[in-house]
Amino acid sequence: MLKTTPLNALHREMGARMVDFSGWDMPLHYGSQLEEHHSVRRDCGMFDVSHMLAIDMRGAGSRALLSCVLANNVERLKQPGKALYSCLLNPAGGVIDDLIVYFFTEDWFRLVVNAGTADKDYAWLIAQRDRHAPKVNIGARRDLALIAVQGPNARARVYQALPGAQAAGDSLVYFSATHLGAVMLARTGYTGEDGFELVLPAAQGVALWQRLRELGVAAAGLGARDTLRLEAGMNLYGQDMDETTTPLETGLAWTVDLQAARDFIGKSALLQSSPARQALGLVLIDKGVMRSHQPVTTAHGAGEITSGGFGPTLGQSIALARVPVAVKPGDEVAVEVRGKMLRARVVKPPFVRYGKVLIAAQPPKTRRTLR
Repeated sequence: MLKTTPLNALHREMGARMVDFSGWDMPLHYGSQLEEHHSVRRDCGMFDVSHMLAIDMRGAGSRALLSCVLANNVERLKQPGKALYSCLLNPAGGVIDDLIVYFFTEDWFRLVVNAGTADKDYAWLIAQRDRHAPKVNIGARRDLALIAVQGPNARARVYQALPGAQAAGDSLVYFSATHLGAVMLARTGYTGEDGFELVLPAAQGVALWQRLRELGVAAAGLGARDTLRLEAGMNLYGQDMDETTTPLETGLAWTVDLQAARDFIGKSALLQSSPARQALGLVLIDKGVMRSHQPVTTAHGAGEITSGGFGPTLGQSIALARVPVAVKPGDEVAVEVRGKMLRARVVKPPFVRYGKVLIAAQPPKTRRTLR
């Protein structure tokens, strides 16, 4: 039987097309994935992300434990409420999961991890806790609802929906969080737009969702969430990285601190590695749509699409691809789409951020064509 979020009945009442996502019964869209995508880019939209898991780490030794298990450096978290994006790595440097960690006090950190890896992540953290910091308490918070409100008008709508939110929200810089009573207000997201991710008691989730609907916030499903994050150049676990790939070859080298003296799980493997591949973006020149796992031919060897699709904001097909390190933005490559070799231009992600297209609309006039 599929797991359900506290908002499941509402999704069904709204006529959402429901799908199995990592064992959860989740809305793919509410009628038009395209309209939901544009609502987020042009106004605001909201997503039920309660299938993701908040994990609270409490007690003395929490920071030291996170310093051991995260590739990014939690010593950067000095101001209460600050957040950090990082990966959990295995000893070989492979990505167990990517997550956000929020610092509230020296005795309380909160991690938000992906739905498909939640059980694995929790077990991994417990194992490392038992080995390195047995007095730290780690709790999986399945009693919470998570709602992401994203878009240029998202903050204004949240301020209308939550009394007192504006005073708290206006002081938040990007990648930080605060508490408004029982509600955690985080200025984070997965769409390339401004907004909040709200974490609150499950029993309050339905009322907040309905209030946001009354204020004109469009409900958006997994389909729009995927096209939005692709345009924003954001990785999806299980497609763009997994335990067989390291952050150094998946566009996440910026999340790894190899300079500090501290050790962390996977550091030794990363220091000894010399990646032959890198993650870059592709914009299709010819007519068609790129999809994950399609082969990429470059002047420097073979590559592969990790995430691909149609970018509604750009009006053309875009992709994230793992290609040889010698490939550079501006190069032309070929992608095998339904048995045909189609031309694509290499770019550096993101494609879109804060509603603005960041790449040239047309390929360069002078280019090398691969056949």
